[in-house]
Amino acid sequence: MPAQARTSRPAAPPLTERQEARRRRILRASARLACRGGFDAVQMREVAESSEVALGTLYRYFPSKVHLLVATMQDQLERLHGTLRKRPPAGERAAERVAETLMRAFFALQSEPDLADAMVRALTFADRSVSPEVDQVSRQTTAIILDAMGQDDPTPEQLSAVRVIEHTWLSALITWLSGRASIAQVKADIDTVCRLIDLTEGAPGSGGGR
Repeated sequence: MPAQARTSRPAAPPLTERQEARRRRILRASARLACRGGFDAVQMREVAESSEVALGTLYRYFPSKVHLLVATMQDQLERLHGTLRKRPPAGERAAERVAETLMRAFFALQSEPDLADAMVRALTFADRSVSPEVDQVSRQTTAIILDAMGQDDPTPEQLSAVRVIEHTWLSALITWLSGRASIAQVKADIDTVCRLIDLTEGAPGSGGGR
Protein backbone atom coordinates (compact mmCIF):
# COMPACT_ATOMS: atom_id res chain seq x y z
CA MET A 1 0.00 0.00 0.00
CA PRO A 2 1.40 3.48 -0.85
CA ALA A 3 2.65 5.49 2.08
CA GLN A 4 0.06 8.21 1.57
CA ALA A 5 -2.75 5.65 1.93
CA ARG A 6 -1.58 4.78 5.44
CA THR A 7 -1.83 8.31 6.77
CA SER A 8 -4.97 9.71 8.37
CA ARG A 9 -7.29 11.68 6.13
CA PRO A 10 -7.83 15.39 6.84
CA ALA A 11 -11.00 16.21 8.72
CA ALA A 12 -13.96 16.44 6.36
CA PRO A 13 -16.28 19.47 6.45
CA PRO A 14 -19.67 18.93 8.12
CA LEU A 15 -22.20 17.17 5.90
CA THR A 16 -25.28 18.95 4.65
CA GLU A 17 -28.68 17.49 5.49
CA ARG A 18 -28.88 15.91 2.03
CA GLN A 19 -25.39 14.46 2.31
CA GLU A 20 -26.13 13.05 5.76
CA ALA A 21 -29.27 11.37 4.41
CA ARG A 22 -27.22 9.87 1.58
CA ARG A 23 -24.60 8.66 4.05
CA ARG A 24 -27.26 6.96 6.15
CA ARG A 25 -28.67 5.21 3.09
CA ILE A 26 -25.19 3.89 2.35
CA LEU A 27 -24.73 2.62 5.91
CA ARG A 28 -28.13 0.91 5.90
CA ALA A 29 -27.31 -0.76 2.57
CA SER A 30 -23.98 -1.93 3.97
CA ALA A 31 -25.71 -3.44 7.01
CA ARG A 32 -28.34 -5.19 4.88
CA LEU A 33 -25.74 -6.80 2.64
CA ALA A 34 -23.60 -7.85 5.61
CA CYS A 35 -26.64 -9.45 7.27
CA ARG A 36 -27.12 -11.60 4.17
CA GLY A 37 -23.58 -12.89 3.81
CA GLY A 38 -21.05 -11.26 6.09
CA PHE A 39 -17.87 -9.46 5.08
CA ASP A 40 -17.61 -10.96 1.59
CA ALA A 41 -21.20 -10.00 0.72
CA VAL A 42 -20.45 -6.29 1.11
CA GLN A 43 -19.29 -5.27 -2.36
CA MET A 44 -18.91 -1.57 -3.04
CA ARG A 45 -20.77 -1.70 -6.36
CA GLU A 46 -23.72 -3.48 -4.76
CA VAL A 47 -23.74 -1.01 -1.86
CA ALA A 48 -23.84 1.86 -4.37
CA GLU A 49 -26.72 0.27 -6.29
CA SER A 50 -28.68 -0.57 -3.15
CA SER A 51 -28.29 2.93 -1.71
CA GLU A 52 -28.95 4.59 -5.09
CA VAL A 53 -25.72 6.52 -5.25
CA ALA A 54 -23.02 6.58 -7.91
CA LEU A 55 -20.03 4.35 -7.23
CA GLY A 56 -17.72 7.36 -7.33
CA THR A 57 -19.91 9.11 -4.77
CA LEU A 58 -19.72 6.07 -2.49
CA TYR A 59 -15.92 6.12 -2.63
CA ARG A 60 -15.90 9.81 -1.71
CA TYR A 61 -17.75 8.94 1.48
CA PHE A 62 -15.89 5.70 2.18
CA PRO A 63 -12.55 5.02 0.42
CA SER A 64 -12.78 1.24 0.99
CA LYS A 65 -15.00 -1.54 2.28
CA VAL A 66 -13.11 -1.51 5.57
CA HIS A 67 -13.85 2.20 6.04
CA LEU A 68 -17.49 1.52 5.23
CA LEU A 69 -17.93 -1.42 7.60
CA VAL A 70 -16.19 0.29 10.51
CA ALA A 71 -18.51 3.26 9.98
CA THR A 72 -21.40 0.80 9.85
CA MET A 73 -20.36 -0.49 13.27
CA GLN A 74 -20.36 3.03 14.68
CA ASP A 75 -23.84 3.58 13.22
CA GLN A 76 -25.13 0.33 14.70
CA LEU A 77 -23.71 1.22 18.12
CA GLU A 78 -25.26 4.69 17.91
CA ARG A 79 -28.67 3.18 17.19
CA LEU A 80 -28.16 0.69 20.02
CA HIS A 81 -27.24 3.53 22.36
CA GLY A 82 -30.56 5.19 21.59
CA THR A 83 -32.40 1.98 22.43
CA LEU A 84 -30.48 1.56 25.69
CA ARG A 85 -31.32 5.11 26.74
CA LYS A 86 -35.01 4.34 26.37
CA ARG A 87 -34.64 1.37 28.72
CA PRO A 88 -31.60 2.00 30.91
CA PRO A 89 -30.12 -0.73 33.14
CA ALA A 90 -31.59 -0.88 36.62
CA GLY A 91 -28.71 -2.12 38.80
CA GLU A 92 -27.73 -0.14 41.88
CA ARG A 93 -23.97 -0.46 41.30
CA ALA A 94 -22.28 1.08 38.26
CA ALA A 95 -20.44 -2.19 37.56
CA GLU A 96 -23.74 -4.08 37.41
CA ARG A 97 -25.30 -1.52 35.07
CA VAL A 98 -22.32 -1.57 32.71
CA ALA A 99 -22.23 -5.38 32.63
CA GLU A 100 -25.95 -5.52 31.86
CA THR A 101 -25.58 -2.87 29.15
CA LEU A 102 -22.68 -4.62 27.44
CA MET A 103 -24.46 -7.95 27.50
CA ARG A 104 -27.51 -6.33 25.93
CA ALA A 105 -25.21 -4.89 23.28
CA PHE A 106 -23.69 -8.32 22.79
CA PHE A 107 -27.10 -9.97 22.38
CA ALA A 108 -28.12 -7.28 19.87
CA LEU A 109 -25.05 -8.09 17.78
CA GLN A 110 -25.57 -11.83 18.32
CA SER A 111 -28.98 -11.54 16.66
CA GLU A 112 -27.21 -10.71 13.37
CA PRO A 113 -23.99 -12.75 13.53
CA ASP A 114 -23.03 -12.21 9.87
CA LEU A 115 -23.28 -8.45 10.32
CA ALA A 116 -21.34 -8.60 13.61
CA ASP A 117 -18.63 -10.73 12.00
CA ALA A 118 -18.31 -8.35 9.04
CA MET A 119 -17.98 -5.29 11.26
CA VAL A 120 -15.49 -6.92 13.64
CA ARG A 121 -13.38 -8.23 10.74
CA ALA A 122 -13.26 -4.74 9.27
CA LEU A 123 -12.21 -3.35 12.64
CA THR A 124 -9.37 -5.85 12.90
CA PHE A 125 -8.27 -5.18 9.29
CA ALA A 126 -8.29 -1.40 9.78
CA ASP A 127 -4.97 0.38 9.23
CA ARG A 128 -3.98 3.94 10.07
CA SER A 129 -6.06 5.36 7.23
CA VAL A 130 -9.22 4.16 9.00
CA SER A 131 -8.31 5.90 12.28
CA PRO A 132 -11.19 8.44 12.15
CA GLU A 133 -13.78 5.68 11.79
CA VAL A 134 -12.12 3.49 14.45
CA ASP A 135 -12.00 6.47 16.82
CA GLN A 136 -15.73 7.02 16.31
CA VAL A 137 -16.44 3.39 17.24
CA SER A 138 -14.35 3.80 20.39
CA ARG A 139 -16.05 7.08 21.33
CA GLN A 140 -19.48 5.55 20.84
CA THR A 141 -18.59 2.54 22.98
CA THR A 142 -17.17 4.82 25.67
CA ALA A 143 -20.37 6.90 25.63
CA ILE A 144 -22.48 3.76 26.10
CA ILE A 145 -20.38 2.65 29.08
CA LEU A 146 -20.27 6.08 30.73
CA ASP A 147 -24.03 6.42 30.31
CA ALA A 148 -24.52 3.10 32.08
CA MET A 149 -22.18 4.26 34.85
CA GLY A 150 -24.16 7.48 35.20
CA GLN A 151 -20.89 9.33 34.77
CA ASP A 152 -20.51 12.46 32.64
CA ASP A 153 -17.26 13.72 34.16
CA PRO A 154 -15.04 10.64 34.46
CA THR A 155 -11.67 10.70 36.19
CA PRO A 156 -8.52 9.46 34.40
CA GLU A 157 -8.76 6.26 36.48
CA GLN A 158 -12.34 5.70 35.35
CA LEU A 159 -11.46 6.34 31.70
CA SER A 160 -8.62 3.84 32.00
CA ALA A 161 -11.06 1.25 33.37
CA VAL A 162 -13.49 2.03 30.54
CA ARG A 163 -10.75 1.41 27.96
CA VAL A 164 -9.94 -1.98 29.49
CA ILE A 165 -13.65 -2.85 29.54
CA GLU A 166 -13.98 -1.85 25.87
CA HIS A 167 -11.02 -4.04 24.89
CA THR A 168 -12.40 -7.00 26.84
CA TRP A 169 -15.88 -6.62 25.35
CA LEU A 170 -14.51 -6.53 21.80
CA SER A 171 -12.20 -9.48 22.50
CA ALA A 172 -15.12 -11.46 23.96
CA LEU A 173 -17.17 -10.69 20.86
CA ILE A 174 -14.35 -11.87 18.59
CA THR A 175 -13.85 -15.12 20.50
CA TRP A 176 -17.59 -15.83 20.44
CA LEU A 177 -17.82 -15.13 16.70
CA SER A 178 -14.91 -17.51 16.07
CA GLY A 179 -16.59 -20.24 18.13
CA ARG A 180 -13.93 -20.18 20.83
CA ALA A 181 -16.15 -18.91 23.65
CA SER A 182 -19.67 -19.64 24.84
CA ILE A 183 -22.15 -16.97 25.81
CA ALA A 184 -21.65 -18.00 29.44
CA GLN A 185 -17.92 -17.38 29.10
CA VAL A 186 -18.57 -14.00 27.49
CA LYS A 187 -20.82 -13.02 30.39
CA ALA A 188 -18.28 -14.19 32.95
CA ASP A 189 -15.54 -12.12 31.31
CA ILE A 190 -17.75 -9.04 31.09
CA ASP A 191 -18.87 -9.37 34.73
CA THR A 192 -15.25 -9.77 35.84
CA VAL A 193 -13.83 -6.80 33.95
CA CYS A 194 -16.68 -4.50 34.98
CA ARG A 195 -15.58 -4.92 38.61
CA LEU A 196 -12.76 -2.52 37.71
CA ILE A 197 -15.36 0.22 37.98
CA ASP A 198 -15.81 -0.53 41.68
CA LEU A 199 -12.06 -0.07 42.17
CA THR A 200 -12.19 3.44 40.67
CA GLU A 201 -15.12 4.66 42.74
CA GLY A 202 -12.91 5.31 45.73
CA ALA A 203 -10.11 6.89 43.68
CA PRO A 204 -9.25 10.56 44.36
CA GLY A 205 -11.53 12.86 42.42
CA SER A 206 -13.97 10.11 41.48
CA GLY A 207 -17.13 12.01 42.16
CA GLY A 208 -20.36 11.94 40.17
CA GLY A 209 -22.36 8.88 39.35
CA ARG A 210 -25.99 8.22 40.09
